[in-house]
Amino acid sequence: MGSEYPITRPSLGDLGIVIPTLNAGHTLRRTLAALGPLDDFSSVLVVDGGSDDGTARIARAAGAGVLTAARGRGIQLAAGAAATATPWMLFLHGDTRLEQGWRRAASEIMADSQNQRRAAVFRFVLDSDAQRARRVERFVAWRSRRLGLPYGDQGLLIHRSLYDQVGGYQAVPLLEDVGIIRKIGRRRLAFLTPAAVTSAARFEQDGYLFRSMRNYLVLGLYFLGVPPRTLKRLYG
Repeated sequence: MGSEYPITRPSLGDLGIVIPTLNAGHTLRRTLAALGPLDDFSSVLVVDGGSDDGTARIARAAGAGVLTAARGRGIQLAAGAAATATPWMLFLHGDTRLEQGWRRAASEIMADSQNQRRAAVFRFVLDSDAQRARRVERFVAWRSRRLGLPYGDQGLLIHRSLYDQVGGYQAVPLLEDVGIIRKIGRRRLAFLTPAAVTSAARFEQDGYLFRSMRNYLVLGLYFLGVPPRTLKRLYG
């Protein structure tokens, strides 16, 4: 009879999670809860940009660390990365919760040393039953795979060596996620099956069509060379 060996999963202990927030108290609890036991990770760091709604208190109560940084998602992400001493990092928005199965998917990416030269993102899903949300999701899936342009609300799992190689997140007021993804490049992206379920509140408040058109107008102007600070004033 041959020897039997237990099946073991790769450890998530080499992973540090960075979550930038600004008045995210109404969504952060679910974001952190969806991660599972936070003690399984090397660190979970909420980088707050000056919230006045108890975001930092909610983060600490859930067991996450809190770092205060100047307001601006790019600034906060860069500060979180600098304060996280782990080989692997996962950047996640404060209104996004990862679907069950994300741990296994992330572990499989991290277990293969070849993936230290790649980054991974999750499947984009909005937490709405509206058919308009499904249309947005389909377009995001096409944009992500065909154009290699996933946004930050799909998360970003990346090894520190690649993060440093591409220069990390830039301290810009808008489109910091597009900036780093362009440097990584489509050929170095892996697309994970579990969903990153993001709040549809902004789409429902602004209107799905208006918000989508504004987002792609801003993206187009960015590719034409309009500075992010100018685009921030347009984006609001």
